[in-house]
Amino acid sequence: MTHERSGGPDLSDPLDSVHGVQKSRLVKTLRRGDIVLFIVAAVISADSIAVLAAGGPEGLVWSAFIGIAFLVPSAFVFAETSSSYPEEGGPYQWVRRAFGRTWASIAVMLYWITNPIWLGGSLAFIAGSVWAEYVTPTTALGDFVVKLAFVWVAILLAIVSLKRGKLLINAGAYAKLFVLLSLTVTALVHVAQVGSAGIDWSSARPTAAGFLLIVPVALFAFVGFEAPSAASEEMHDAQKDTPVAIARGAGITLIAYLAPVLAIILVTPADRTADSGVMQAIEESYAVFGPASGFLLTVTGLAFVYALLTQGSAWMIATDRMQAVAAGDGAFFTTRLGEFSRRLGTPVRMNLLSGCVGTVFLAAATLLVHGTAAAVFGVVLTQAVSTLLISYVVILPAMMWLRHKHDVPRPYQVPGGLRGYTVLLTIMYAFVLLGSVAAIVPGVLEGWLGLDYDFLDEWGVSRGSFEVFTVGTLVVVIAAALVGRVVGGARDEPVVPVAEPEASRR
Repeated sequence: MTHERSGGPDLSDPLDSVHGVQKSRLVKTLRRGDIVLFIVAAVISADSIAVLAAGGPEGLVWSAFIGIAFLVPSAFVFAETSSSYPEEGGPYQWVRRAFGRTWASIAVMLYWITNPIWLGGSLAFIAGSVWAEYVTPTTALGDFVVKLAFVWVAILLAIVSLKRGKLLINAGAYAKLFVLLSLTVTALVHVAQVGSAGIDWSSARPTAAGFLLIVPVALFAFVGFEAPSAASEEMHDAQKDTPVAIARGAGITLIAYLAPVLAIILVTPADRTADSGVMQAIEESYAVFGPASGFLLTVTGLAFVYALLTQGSAWMIATDRMQAVAAGDGAFFTTRLGEFSRRLGTPVRMNLLSGCVGTVFLAAATLLVHGTAAAVFGVVLTQAVSTLLISYVVILPAMMWLRHKHDVPRPYQVPGGLRGYTVLLTIMYAFVLLGSVAAIVPGVLEGWLGLDYDFLDEWGVSRGSFEVFTVGTLVVVIAAALVGRVVGGARDEPVVPVAEPEASRR
């Protein structure tokens, strides 16, 4: 039974909400295969593949190293934590249990804000470019309409019930794998017919400069295995299915990054690798199909755009649920943002807020395209997107605290138990700190190692200006979290869970 007042649902009422979650409105719909495909849709990022490939053979070597040293430990650690705490909201609940609502609100704000900004400020532009080049040409106005439609269709897919939305996300995961498999296979055929693009494999020798160039991108590409846990209470059996799904998703992810990076390097001349993306490499390799290549490029372009669309939607589904749980728990402005729709079972108001944020950044990125303003906006956009990585500075210690201090049943444990968990999470944290330093103060690590780093050439602004806007962006995001925490008026006393009849959760 739920209780409502004249001003809307009282999400703080324990009969309706436990720690910010309206349990009676959640429908168990995600099975193990859905979780695997959700990971594929969310974690594998086509835009990151292009940047990793820009590092050439050395980029491939460092990507493989970081995949093994960071991605694999991440899969183990998040598999254990997700299955041990199968609560709606995932990381919000973990940090809340360990450090309280205030730290949880900061962590989830950093985690959430990345995604609507990334959707409107990056994914939409890649999708618009692919649409105009490989599907149908557009005017300046048409290009903006395509990007705007991209943002709001992605939000719509997050709004619809998860029972229906998961089918579209699953289809997007398959579309992504189709694009990456097409690239890899046709690149091999292309190499067999005409040879590779003159690769200098001696350049694969690892260097400190190459590592520092790749590590922030690789870490951003390899995070996200905890994302499905945001919908833990919408899974049929989160404790059993999550560890298996993460293991399978991690294996697919590692292959789906490294194979396309190798394919791009094989078919793209070294002097053009930095400017070549996934679709450009596909265009190069599709030459093996002769006259049919044009039609096949259009089909692949459509699949690529759809994969990007569902990638954005998958992250909206995850992060909007985390932030909605925070709001429902009184830790983000108003509990109304934490309401899950009675009919759809999704946090519609939070979804719409994400759409508005994405639209603002889409408009800004469209208007600020020249001069100093464009450079400054690029700094703000980069830093805002980097907050996802920075959020783990809080999330990982909370996980460590729970593992050492919180005695709960653990359906799955990493190899080595507590000691193994501690070692793997410590390795992850070292990478996260390294990536965060590279994001907040780029060039500092290079300076310590005596490497050249032309800051003005890299960013288009001076170091002083960069730090003002970088620190300013972080301050704004954290301040918004703290204000949301205060305004939300979260109660300090614990909420006592009240069991609901099983039938009411169907």
